[in-house]
Amino acid sequence: QVHLVESGGGSVQAGGSLRLSCATSEYTFSTYCVGWLRQAPGKEREGVAAIDSDGTTFYADSVKGRFTISKDNAKNTLYLQMNDLKPEDTAMYYCAAGPARLPPGTDIAPMAWYFTDWGQGTQVTVSS
Repeated sequence: QVHLVESGGGSVQAGGSLRLSCATSEYTFSTYCVGWLRQAPGKEREGVAAIDSDGTTFYADSVKGRFTISKDNAKNTLYLQMNDLKPEDTAMYYCAAGPARLPPGTDIAPMAWYFTDWGQGTQVTVSS
């Protein structure tokens, strides 16, 4: 069973930054594609960013240039650095894991279904 625990959410004004963290296991990092999903009230869950076991990264168009996904293999921790936050980034953010590698160039936004395991979520609220 994949174990994922998020932290780092909070409230920030537009233009601000937050960093989300996700603690998981060494096995998860070496086997799964891990990433971040988000779900705003009244909207479907969407993919935000992901990173494969080989380090290949994927981003939704809406966050490219503002968000950076990374992982620290020594700490078995996944990160999402979010800069220049906008009110439309307000959502519950979930750390998630998918069972296989994604083809290069995959559009991650509609790929929430691919991630079979996710954590409890952490709230991000951006005010204007």
